[in-house]
Amino acid sequence: MTVRPGGARARALGVGALLAGAALRGVLAGPWAPGLRRTNFRGRTVTLAAGPALAAGAALGAATGAPSRPAGTAALVAGLSCGAVGLYDDVVGGRPEQKTAKGFAGHLAALRQGRVTSGVVKIAGVGAAGLAAAALLAADPTVRSHPGRRRAGRAAGMLDVLLGAGVVAGTANLVNLLDLRPGRALKSGLLLGAPLLPGPTGGLAAGPVGAAAALLPGDLDERVMLGDSGANALGALLGVALAARTGPVGRAGALAVIAALTAASEKVSFTQVIQNTPGLRELDALGRRHS
Repeated sequence: MTVRPGGARARALGVGALLAGAALRGVLAGPWAPGLRRTNFRGRTVTLAAGPALAAGAALGAATGAPSRPAGTAALVAGLSCGAVGLYDDVVGGRPEQKTAKGFAGHLAALRQGRVTSGVVKIAGVGAAGLAAAALLAADPTVRSHPGRRRAGRAAGMLDVLLGAGVVAGTANLVNLLDLRPGRALKSGLLLGAPLLPGPTGGLAAGPVGAAAALLPGDLDERVMLGDSGANALGALLGVALAARTGPVGRAGALAVIAALTAASEKVSFTQVIQNTPGLRELDALGRRHS
């Protein structure tokens, strides 16, 4: 029996939301919960438990709604791997010897000095997960039938995989850059994921959208936070959904936008831009505690 795209999306939304909530309760009840407590920008004590909860719920939800087994595997690889290396950076990166390396350039400088920081592990892990996910999408008949991929030669196919890897890894990093205020990354994920819901690959976006919606109230209320684990996983899964519905030209265009925004983040503060832009400022504060 063939599952209609609408049914797959609804199922993925429900699975993503239910599993994210259940995973959050499980993480909070575990012996590792005290080690996940952090102080946010306002000085409140919050927990990073939402990060692994989102990674698990969103990845499994996306796999549930995937149009094929390769696409579902791509979602699991991207979401769980990026969530895992992000969690490693959340836990290990807080140690004093790790805090000296800041940003992408700082982690690369430390690597040249012979120090492997948690940030370098995360960068390598996210990149590898993006490459693996893009290679799996190339084996997906739904994705491979895209008009932009028909009759593509071997070199063009390899380029398409590299572009897909860039979209997955770049989106993971971009969402993480936005995770500076309560609810901001989850709202960004919902806004990015909503246009990706229509069509046969929409179930891939439905899982992370459902998980993000389920965890948003706790994030806005400053009870939980995503950390690198949740933000990287959310971005990577939306990157998989974006890569699955675009051909080489679309992937190249998306990657160009992602690269431009990432480069801009090195020069300007996204928080300041949002605060100084009417509409964005109100949307960013919507539902937030003490907004």
